[in-house]
Amino acid sequence: MTALTVLPAPLLAQSVEDRARAAAEAARAKTSDSDALQENYLKPGLAGETISTVDNSRSFNPNLACQTTGTLVELLAQPGSTGDISTLRISRDKDIDGTVDQTLMLPMPVSGICANGVIACQPGTWNQCRSYRWEVSGAGDLKLGEVEQTDLAGCYCVNNSCGSNLVWGNMASVLKDLGGGVIGALTSADPRIGVAQAVIDGPVIRYTGAQSTACAPNPSVAQTVYRANPSQIQGDAASVAAGNSVFQALRGSPAGMGKAEQMRACTIRREVKLEAVTVDDIIARTAGGYATYAYTPDTRSFLLGSPRDDSLSGGSCRIHDFRMTLNVGDPDRLVSARLSQYLFDDWIQVRVDGALVLADPGGWTGTGLPPGRCERGRTWHGTPNLDLKPYLTKGAHEIWVRVAVGGEGEVSARIDATLDLSCNPAERVVDLCAGYASDANCQLYDESVDGVQIFRNGVGTGLTPLAQTRLFESGACSLNLSRPWFERDRRYRCTIDTGVLPQPDLSRGAYIIDHSTETMLADRVKASDGTYATSSRGFALPERGSVPACEPICKTRAPKRNTEAAVDGVVGGKQNAPTGWDTYYHACTADSAGAASCPVGDGEELVSGCGCLDDFPEAVVMMQTVRLGGADMICTSEAR
Repeated sequence: MTALTVLPAPLLAQSVEDRARAAAEAARAKTSDSDALQENYLKPGLAGETISTVDNSRSFNPNLACQTTGTLVELLAQPGSTGDISTLRISRDKDIDGTVDQTLMLPMPVSGICANGVIACQPGTWNQCRSYRWEVSGAGDLKLGEVEQTDLAGCYCVNNSCGSNLVWGNMASVLKDLGGGVIGALTSADPRIGVAQAVIDGPVIRYTGAQSTACAPNPSVAQTVYRANPSQIQGDAASVAAGNSVFQALRGSPAGMGKAEQMRACTIRREVKLEAVTVDDIIARTAGGYATYAYTPDTRSFLLGSPRDDSLSGGSCRIHDFRMTLNVGDPDRLVSARLSQYLFDDWIQVRVDGALVLADPGGWTGTGLPPGRCERGRTWHGTPNLDLKPYLTKGAHEIWVRVAVGGEGEVSARIDATLDLSCNPAERVVDLCAGYASDANCQLYDESVDGVQIFRNGVGTGLTPLAQTRLFESGACSLNLSRPWFERDRRYRCTIDTGVLPQPDLSRGAYIIDHSTETMLADRVKASDGTYATSSRGFALPERGSVPACEPICKTRAPKRNTEAAVDGVVGGKQNAPTGWDTYYHACTADSAGAASCPVGDGEELVSGCGCLDDFPEAVVMMQTVRLGGADMICTSEAR
């Protein structure tokens, strides 16, 4: 018994190429441009509406957010003649219901932009500056709170004091930095808010948002755990990857081995260490003596002896010794140490660690009795201002005062020390990027200096961070330190070789390419013993059919009156010809007869029919005209 399989007529009629073309057309209809992607997938996905597969064979209703997305924040920035942003207006929809709930118009010009706030100065200068940080009030309203500049990060100047035309020349970056600070404050206050899209339209940036974590009225929900503990995501990701068969299969495949490209992050930090010291850390009286005085915070006076009048009895001649131990902990901070004054009755010697440093009268240099008569009849005083610092090295030192008394007498000596109690910052630059910078396989991709991005996607942004002043504290020590930068964050793009797979042998492919012709295929195969076997055979490529030279397109235009409004009114009212043209390009479609037809829209008129249009020179001229026209309309540092 013979079984026959009967295929459906459409499949028998269509070739593989026809089916491929049909699938491509179906995919193009749903994903050909950003509008199609937004209408077919983005909007219905975030709104919980039906999404269909490419061939419309299946559909489902996703639940990605609590409500339809809408414009969460709209920010308008316009610079003035001084280069400051004279107009900064923020419109916000708190609950994303399509209604603007708050409009914030900054009452002062913006002279500088930070990652989390702005700086307002005297227009056109960097004088009388005040710093403000983006904040959210208890009622959920966006506001600016005045703070110290040290509370802001990544600040840079935009007005004429730092250069001309900085805002217009970097409008996209300026809008992203301003909007990023606003969005950062909003999402920090309510982590349920998610930003789905950011669109820049001239001096305006619009953020499309949705409540993306949970349909709960309370911002503190379980889905925000990674915000509270960002490091947890690494462990969770590793755990999921370890149990995922697809990930492990890819990891062990040739695509996951051999050469690969990695993004490697590193930092260059300026580390400042403050050395807080006390007086006792420098010099301290540990034994002997009878008093220590602090006449100023950075001085100490050490006294030894028996200063009370006639407190010592000597008979015909007697020697009295008085000793004091000074411990020097840090001789580098001992600015000076001097024997400032003394009094005695009748002879005196001063020794440091046994070495004689002073004798009065000078003839008494030995350890025995004086060389003359002991009794000299009165109390003697001296102010030698003798430098003792060379004797006071690190460690303990014994100060020794000897007095020879005839009858009755007294003795006292005073040592004055001046100390360095400054914080003495120890500064060093820790460069963890040196290895990547010297590696020929690594290229700098991104760099930010104290939050200001100066290198993005391998290209310099032209922005330069301002010098910052930071407060460092350690114990009783505090210091305000100003430096051009404190931290540089970099990302390098590096090509690595894992060494798991050997380099492929390309000699066979090179032989085939070099020895084959359009009708003959040559081959060379390496045998197990190392020899080569060559062969050749005829071949022919299958007929591929004709392919059009291009996708036919057409060009149309429609009149458009400029109705954009700014603070000064409708823009079209300021123009000599308020009505211009919007130009459109359409992909041509086939009509019933199979000919290419231009789908002209409502209000449009045909400019160029279907064909292989090349308007690149015209596009370049138009963009250059707009750029130069905008530059002429902006006041720079020159008088206009």
